[in-house]
Amino acid sequence: MIRLILPTHLWRLANTDREIEIEVAEPATIGATLDALERRYPMLRGTIRDHITKERRAYVRFFACGEDWSHEPQEMLLPEAVLKGEQPLRIVGAMAGG
Repeated sequence: MIRLILPTHLWRLANTDREIEIEVAEPATIGATLDALERRYPMLRGTIRDHITKERRAYVRFFACGEDWSHEPQEMLLPEAVLKGEQPLRIVGAMAGG
């Protein structure tokens, strides 16, 4: 089980808690985790990734074990601490403006 922490607008849209657990088939990658999240919460499709290309939306970031994973390929395996449930994968809505 992968622990996910969602930003406020996404957990409210999904009508769930801020932190959720998702079962992810092996290999547990960023992409596989997002696929599982979108299967369980179809209302989130297109909010984190583009519907067609599956590319991360510009103002969405991923953090694992205190590191920014936003630019890692979706085929990248998640860190061991995330796989063991010791650390969550955080999905964060980035801030912009000035």
